[in-house]
Amino acid sequence: MYRLLFDLVFRRMDPERAHEVAFSLIGFVGRVPGLRSLVGRLFAVPAGGATHVWGRAFPGRFGLAAGFDKNAKAVEGLAMLGFSFVEIGTVTAHAQPGNDKPRLWRVLDRRALRNRMGFNNEGSQAVARRLERLRSTAHGRSVVVGVNIGKTKVTPAEHAAVDYATSAGRLAAYADYLVVNVSSPNTPGLRDLQSVEALRPILEAVREAADEATARAAVRPVPLLVKIAPDLSDDDVDAVADLAAELGLDGVVAVNTTIAHDLGPGGLSGPPVLARGLDVVARLRGRLGPDAVIVGVGGITTPADAREYLAVGATLVQGYTGFIYEGPAWAARIGRALAADARRERAAVVR
Repeated sequence: MYRLLFDLVFRRMDPERAHEVAFSLIGFVGRVPGLRSLVGRLFAVPAGGATHVWGRAFPGRFGLAAGFDKNAKAVEGLAMLGFSFVEIGTVTAHAQPGNDKPRLWRVLDRRALRNRMGFNNEGSQAVARRLERLRSTAHGRSVVVGVNIGKTKVTPAEHAAVDYATSAGRLAAYADYLVVNVSSPNTPGLRDLQSVEALRPILEAVREAADEATARAAVRPVPLLVKIAPDLSDDDVDAVADLAAELGLDGVVAVNTTIAHDLGPGGLSGPPVLARGLDVVARLRGRLGPDAVIVGVGGITTPADAREYLAVGATLVQGYTGFIYEGPAWAARIGRALAADARRERAAVVR
């Protein structure tokens, strides 16, 4: 049914406009308790898939990657659709409109997306107020929410640490985990911050600001992760992994969109990223050891894709582009498949 709706309606609309329409509907339903409960029962992930990460219970291993809900406006609606955790953002210290339109394109023959959005968002202060309201309710507190932060475009690279720390200080108390995004290709110079020399002061400043914020709020310290690009060389992946271990980071998110394409400006997401995403996750697992948390993202369309990420070492998995092409039942379909796998594994251990 969704395939027909996509072919007849959504693919004929401007991609960003189609996103806005779908996003608004999800957000509306998620804010109406009765509707949310009804829809949530249709897409609920079985309890058998639950896992614990950083001492927090996750309903399952499959969540929504950053980029879909930039301003935390539809968190409850997205969780309603079967995402076991929702990563919002990317959020910057200051509000910004992003790059000029058009800035989002479908690549239909590859079931991929190309975007040059440029971190369009309302800024960390506005998003913090929205998350505070979300966390003021029992249902809002039950949703696992990651917060992805990036650098404001107009902030010079030499002031990046302060920019990231500003967002961390405002948002950390409301996040189940915090992700430092230095890997989007759509903010000039951002990927240069993945070098160990540039990344170290950013991560140190974010850790300090986040710890101060959670201490003031009398909540537990927030886990801190860094998100890296698929276009890093293997040596650079190793260097980031070593820095994460040295600084005691709580995990790595791999990978962001790729610029290894000839389609025009912007990062490509979806199936073209899958192979490199798996390679990077496997490399990180080998470098960081068995206990590190690695969030695998990039190119997941089917349950089999998610299983591949878990098989090479991912702790959790995320998707976004598949949601656009596969529709509202997509997250529940993958979550249920992974839950069934978990039940079979536990049954095999018992036998």
